Amino acid sequence: MKFEGSTNVRSERFGAGSIEGLGDELGNFIVTTMPVPWQVARPRMGGTPTAVVMVESMEVDVLDRQLAELPACDTFVGIGGGQAIDMAKYFAWKRGARLVSIPTVLSVDAFVTPAAGVRRNHIVEYLGITSPDPLVIDYELLRTAPADLNIAGVGDLLSIHTATYDWCLAEQAGHSEFPFARRDVDAARAILADTIAQANEIRRCTDAGLQAIVDGYMRINTLCLPAGHYRVEEGSEHYLFYELEERLKRPFIHGHIVGLGVYLLSRLQENEPDMVTSFMHQVGLKFQPAEMAIRRDDLLESLSSLLEYVGSRPHLWYTVINERKIDREWGEAAIAELKF
Repeated sequence: MKFEGSTNVRSERFGAGSIEGLGDELGNFIVTTMPVPWQVARPRMGGTPTAVVMVESMEVDVLDRQLAELPACDTFVGIGGGQAIDMAKYFAWKRGARLVSIPTVLSVDAFVTPAAGVRRNHIVEYLGITSPDPLVIDYELLRTAPADLNIAGVGDLLSIHTATYDWCLAEQAGHSEFPFARRDVDAARAILADTIAQANEIRRCTDAGLQAIVDGYMRINTLCLPAGHYRVEEGSEHYLFYELEERLKRPFIHGHIVGLGVYLLSRLQENEPDMVTSFMHQVGLKFQPAEMAIRRDDLLESLSSLLEYVGSRPHLWYTVINERKIDREWGEAAIAELKF
């Protein structure tokens, strides 16, 4: 696919086997990863890294400690899921080094976004500006991961459904934090429609299905980078995720927890909840609380606390949470068909 506009990717290596021999081309490089992705990727990429750093935590103080212990290098190579990629992005930004992103799973769009998603006292922060050079999308490597983790990649595309509704709602209420762009809303919804059209390919993790997720992420960047914000794909569905992560003090598979947010907040919006739920079932997205070890009472408490949560964080945008009451009765009804 030809992209018009910035995708935050300086160069690309897409296709089956595209990781082969890459390490021999990188010179002095350090890898950020986790044990399983590194075990799979190491024999394929070649080369000998100066150091290999395993993700311990995405807390800033831990990352800074790990970075201070590393030798000089030309390139940081992130291999794995969102946390391994975000660690490489953070290190490359702090050191002013080249970044190479090699996702081994598509569960989150970290490999195409400029900022690194880190944590400070379990609170999400986005820091830095980076661009992968290259971004390596190796279909064979991606299929070594459990299929459900690649399918989770639809989460940050599915969030377009609720996030664009939230932005339109904010504009109507006079609370849009950015100049409203109907063309961006329409373009984002077209990206989601194209993703939904690939549901069967995504479920089977074919080359076309995997590339559909990557293309969706890159197309979103062509809208969001010029605008300077991600309003078309981040809204109330992400705020539930933030609240739950802080409440339970543990991370989630990003696409899974965002899927749960879309399920619930599309109901609060009265915004075609059956359609998006059908799509999640069709692709096999694991959005059920039972699949994330979320207890019924914790989810109800999180929903009941959402208005207070967003009200205490002025950087969070105006959404349906600000307009429609979430009480215990609504919460009980909304979660009635979920599995715990």
